[in-house]
Amino acid sequence: MAVEVLIPKLGLTMEYGLIEEWLVAPGTPVKPGDPLLRLATDKVDVEVEAEGSGLFHPAVEPGAELPPGALIGWLLEAGEEPPGAAGEKPSGAVGQEPPGAAAEIAAATPAAAGTPATEATLARTGRLFSSPNARRVARDRGIEITLLAGTGPGGRIITADVLDAAAAAPAIPARQGTVSPLVRRDATAAGVDLAAVAGTGPGGRVLRSDIAAAAARPAPATQASTPASTPSSVIPLTGMRGVIATRMHASLQEMAQLTLGTEATMDAAVALRAQLKEQWQQAPTITDLVVRAAALSLRDHPRLNAEVRDNAVHLREEINVGLAVALEEGLMVPVLKRADQLPLSAMAAETRRLAQAARTGKLTLPELEGGTFTVSTLGSFGIDFFTPVITPGQVAILGVGRLRDSVRWEEDTPHRTQVLTLSITFDHRAVDGAPAAEFLRSVASRLTNPLTLLA
Repeated sequence: MAVEVLIPKLGLTMEYGLIEEWLVAPGTPVKPGDPLLRLATDKVDVEVEAEGSGLFHPAVEPGAELPPGALIGWLLEAGEEPPGAAGEKPSGAVGQEPPGAAAEIAAATPAAAGTPATEATLARTGRLFSSPNARRVARDRGIEITLLAGTGPGGRIITADVLDAAAAAPAIPARQGTVSPLVRRDATAAGVDLAAVAGTGPGGRVLRSDIAAAAARPAPATQASTPASTPSSVIPLTGMRGVIATRMHASLQEMAQLTLGTEATMDAAVALRAQLKEQWQQAPTITDLVVRAAALSLRDHPRLNAEVRDNAVHLREEINVGLAVALEEGLMVPVLKRADQLPLSAMAAETRRLAQAARTGKLTLPELEGGTFTVSTLGSFGIDFFTPVITPGQVAILGVGRLRDSVRWEEDTPHRTQVLTLSITFDHRAVDGAPAAEFLRSVASRLTNPLTLLA
């Protein structure tokens, strides 16, 4: 029995997915857990695994962009034909118009022929009355399908109508600027003018590879400019790098961001960590102590655990802390769910697991979603202070510098001490400076008195 392969819903905010690459050839036997395809969303590129067993039969070509739940293939038994093999296939389907298209043409009526879809079918039904394959062919050839006259039954637009329109071009206006949201995202991140890009896809469609190629080409020099040196290499803003570029640029454009800083005395925290090393199998890191302190402090300062949308500040019920992990190709932020409810020992184990999964490429999309606050540390790089950029959808992020030696004075006597620099970047639309400072003071106080982190 044929098993449908559908585009999965990868997270609550996913609206579409682009099939970048099939990882198995047609007719290949697969079993649950075998990787089937590379799927790109507006957040991340992931491998999608098979959920059943059978011989894989794709229904769409690489490059198809479809919403969650769309049919993209089947898992078949030996000798089994895919359902609907003699009928129509979904938009973007592999192959030509099914045999039923000939019947559509033969059944055309004079009343239906010559009536533009915008006047007939759209007005009558409220939707575009056309075959899925006709929509695919129109999209591939850059044809505005709503301007076509349907010759199928009841004015239905069929593939022959699209092909006739393509042959008669430029009598039918070509669709201008039809590119996928992922292509637009890459172009924005790379600073590429879409109007100046020649598409190499079907019908001149602009592909992500076209954006990467355009970004790699040096900009033409003008007479008034000084000739630039030839770059040794060019790194296109695509994939993870493109996602980071787009999201961080949007963050700074959409929010009123401000950063405050303070120091936390860490003598007691360092001593506690040394003690726990002897007692626990996995002692917490300094970062674990900071994350724990931040999660507990968010209970008392809920305005920092919020989101600005619909012209209002929405306080979050859960405290889910994202922990930025630096990778060679970029940055990932796995999320500690309900971090304020995790004991310090459990938090230490979970942060290790998530960091390892990030570095080995084994993070799942649910582990990257749902964050309400983020902690970013550059202490291991020798950085004392920095101004982190807020993750879109949140209102604050905590920056953590390196643990370093300092001096504490008691009257005229100096004492060696260890301190940690903390910085809070917050969205001034949701939080004012005083509440943000109170939150930062609460985090520093918990680190200075670390026994509160064990409660």
